[in-house]
Amino acid sequence: MEAGSVAAPATAPVLGEEGEGCAGLWELPVERCERRPECGRCSRPQKVCLCPFLPIHPLKVSACLYIIQHPAEESRVLRTVPLLAACLPPDKCKIVVGRRFSEDRYPELAAVCRSPNTLILYPGAEATNLEEIVVVSSSPSVMIIIDGTWSQAKDIFYKNPLFRLPKQTILRPLQALCSFQLQHGAQIHHSKEHLLKNGLYDKPMPKNRRKLRRMELLVNNVKI
Repeated sequence: MEAGSVAAPATAPVLGEEGEGCAGLWELPVERCERRPECGRCSRPQKVCLCPFLPIHPLKVSACLYIIQHPAEESRVLRTVPLLAACLPPDKCKIVVGRRFSEDRYPELAAVCRSPNTLILYPGAEATNLEEIVVVSSSPSVMIIIDGTWSQAKDIFYKNPLFRLPKQTILRPLQALCSFQLQHGAQIHHSKEHLLKNGLYDKPMPKNRRKLRRMELLVNNVKI
């Protein structure tokens, strides 16, 4: 720049046709997303509250339920655990959320799992029908229920040794419900373990060694 010359004033960037068309959008008010008011008892939106269909007073039960809830279930729209809790006294329905449960972090739960009066609702070859279990003690029984999808429940059950201490049980109404659903159009969905063992797995095999190893363990009946 030569001496005595005056620098030209800086000019603002010129907006193109698209910029001029969107310029007014930045001044529009932003609508706040607000959750619908929920019922304090059943945790459903007030417009679809289910409390009129629930018992007015908590049911009198002798057994205590421990609901082991997978964290993903807390955000589901159709949650059933709040409905169950609304039907029982607070001391008869306890909800524990998490994936891993060690004896050090959950001493109360560990003591419950070690009690001979504790049952866990989980299917399997060793599961006994609840109607066939004889209660020999006068102490209140405890039922542990895992709340989650099948894969989530399996992960919680097999990766937490505490839950393999109680006696496994299954409810006959659950078996009847599955049969009813199959008779009225529901489709059978076999597990990946079943498909691999019977040569029915039609998807491309993974290239990742870790995933291949997991499939190999499934075929060889190794709990993962």
